[in-house]
Amino acid sequence: MFPHLFSTTVLILHWLIVVGLFLRVIMRRPPVGVAVAWLAVISSTPFVGAVVYLLFGERRLGRRREERIAATLDDVQHWQRGLRDRFDAGAGASDDLVAPLRRQAEAVLGTPALVGNSTELFEDFQAVFDALVADIDRARVSCRLCFYIWGDGGRTADVLEALERAAGRGIRCRVLADAIGSRAFLGGARAARLRRAGVEVRAALPTGALRTLFVRRDLRNHRKLAVIDDRVAYAGSQNLVDPRFFNQKAGVGEWVDAMVRVTGPAAAALAGVFALDWAVESGQALDLPTATDVASGSPGAASIQVVPSGPGLRPEALHQLLLTAIYAARRELVMTTPYFVPDESILMALLSAAQRGVEVTLIVPARNDSLLVRYASVAHFDDLLSAGATIALFEGGLLHTKSLTIDGELAIFGSVNLDMRSLWLNFEISLFVVDPDFAGRLKSLQRTYRVRSRTLELEAWRRRPAWRRLTENAFRLLGPLL
Repeated sequence: MFPHLFSTTVLILHWLIVVGLFLRVIMRRPPVGVAVAWLAVISSTPFVGAVVYLLFGERRLGRRREERIAATLDDVQHWQRGLRDRFDAGAGASDDLVAPLRRQAEAVLGTPALVGNSTELFEDFQAVFDALVADIDRARVSCRLCFYIWGDGGRTADVLEALERAAGRGIRCRVLADAIGSRAFLGGARAARLRRAGVEVRAALPTGALRTLFVRRDLRNHRKLAVIDDRVAYAGSQNLVDPRFFNQKAGVGEWVDAMVRVTGPAAAALAGVFALDWAVESGQALDLPTATDVASGSPGAASIQVVPSGPGLRPEALHQLLLTAIYAARRELVMTTPYFVPDESILMALLSAAQRGVEVTLIVPARNDSLLVRYASVAHFDDLLSAGATIALFEGGLLHTKSLTIDGELAIFGSVNLDMRSLWLNFEISLFVVDPDFAGRLKSLQRTYRVRSRTLELEAWRRRPAWRRLTENAFRLLGPLL
């Protein structure tokens, strides 16, 4: 009698939880694929599925953090409107590709396209470290650095020593490091040494056992940016690590990254993104560049729209902008990403581009450091190859550069991977650059990646074993949760 009563009680409790969470998922209106995947997890694994959903199924930043973001964002957007009035690049834009993106980004995020920027593209980590150290050594007012991973070994020491020198001569230096990605750095001797030198060091999105009950642990600050004197800035895919020493046990070779150095008003816009993050994490007053700090004049011809994304910042905005850009492509679209796990809408946009005659090229690593992503990614290759897209597998290491060039006119460059984590969960930074010169240099870099890649052939790809296809399609179902 008792075992029967116990089992009945457990069953009723399970279905009460399932129904309650079903209603919660439905009312929160996540993307349909994400919603269906979570509903399957909740219902298929009694109690465990419910716990997993409550821990990882919602973008829970915490009430106080959400309130700080909302309050600070209003001030940042008001400040951005001042930049637009001085450096507006959209007034004369009528191009079918560029103008809709500019209007959409400003409508959903308040970020204007700013004209008068110069750009320098770095494809070698040594050049990035050389330039960044030199700029820090020339700093007169401030150094603001935010990276997902702060590593140890090799050239990273040069940057940390440059920050110590800058703080020693009275420069205000602030360092923001993700609490998970940079856990070893934040708790180690290097961070302590920076603090003793007068550098302010903060953890982004701190976590812990108790905090996990109220805040989703895997919402991370994935940005990579540095701003010197609010006039020179760096953004891209490279963490503050030396690839010769970083993550060598993964067996995928050295990470291959690219960064861009920006001079002009877009550097101040990147400083504004850092200022927002710093105010939210520190509780200090918002420290935005003043009008006199923003570089004036016309140092270059590039129009740049700085697009931050993440929970609390209209997380759907970047997804929408990417769709607009892909559907606007007329001749050529080249994309590099280390993690390719698109949702149905992004995949359909790429298929549509290839089918209407756009030369679609996807360059991804031949070896990936994530088994789940590796299988979920290649599950889409058959559809893309059948539509006429070109897929190249980079064999020179883990290609970590995130880039998109369209028609030789538009370049999208930054920290965003083409997966659901980057598009919906992480705090990211992207640059929408309208400049034939920069687009040309980025296309040239993409071509060097292509040279070091193996191009897939459809018929050969279809001859892979049945067990591989089954595994790939099974992992594809997990794509919305990756």
